[in-house]
Amino acid sequence: MTERNKELTAAQMLFEARTSGRRKREISTISRLLCIREEYLVALENGKYDMIPEMVYVLGFARNYAMELGLDPEEIVSKIKKEMGIENEFESDSDEELYYEEDTSKTDNGPKGRKKQANMFFEKISKFIYKNWKWIVSILVALIIVIVGLSFIFSLGNESESYNSQETSESVALKKEPSYKLPIREKFGTENAATANVIIQANQEAWVKIEDARGNTVFSRVLVAGDVYYVPSGDKYKGTFGNAGGIDVWVNGKLIPKLGSINTRKSGVIMTPEALIPAPDASAEVEE
Repeated sequence: MTERNKELTAAQMLFEARTSGRRKREISTISRLLCIREEYLVALENGKYDMIPEMVYVLGFARNYAMELGLDPEEIVSKIKKEMGIENEFESDSDEELYYEEDTSKTDNGPKGRKKQANMFFEKISKFIYKNWKWIVSILVALIIVIVGLSFIFSLGNESESYNSQETSESVALKKEPSYKLPIREKFGTENAATANVIIQANQEAWVKIEDARGNTVFSRVLVAGDVYYVPSGDKYKGTFGNAGGIDVWVNGKLIPKLGSINTRKSGVIMTPEALIPAPDASAEVEE
């Protein structure tokens, strides 16, 4: 860290890196490249971190923005934490709550205002339930009866169907989850779960973008440690990873080597088993 950088805030460093020197760039261009909204990048450059919905996104967007601008992402993230009074990123919910209370306690749009509105909402709901509890119970009982009846009808229909044993075993195999390194936090792309032969899990914060053959983005998100994404099957999908070392990749249930080192950007990765696990070199076989 240079002496000048020590005096600058993270926001000032981001703004100067984008607007100074020979490579001046527009926020709109970087926004399209990183798939991050322009208003979030503007908020980072102005130090208005409360404009970004969650702390994990503040730090994730800042890290990827810094990497794109050629700055040290860890330096930027460290500065933001210090500016916000957060020593450990996710160690304590109370630290995050204190930060928000200090910065937004004077406005109804801050967490205190939102908590007050939520409490008022729940009070109204409670009063409504108390006044109409007989009517609500009657509806719930009717719904339970309908659900039980439909479940019974569907179960009879399922018993009358015949299944091919081989197809059934293949379907079960496709749905079998790999042995993840971390407990699953949240799943994305679950519509692909039954057919996906490539699955990724974040072992730390990492921005991931998946595009189809035409360059259309089908998935773009900052994954948090434990998050899982099921990649669509087929040979037309490519991946871009803001933190290649923060991603674990499973191909047909087997963990493959890292796509890159920590905080290394990796793009144009073809998300197929054949591309991720190259076939062994036939010339390397021992001749008899």
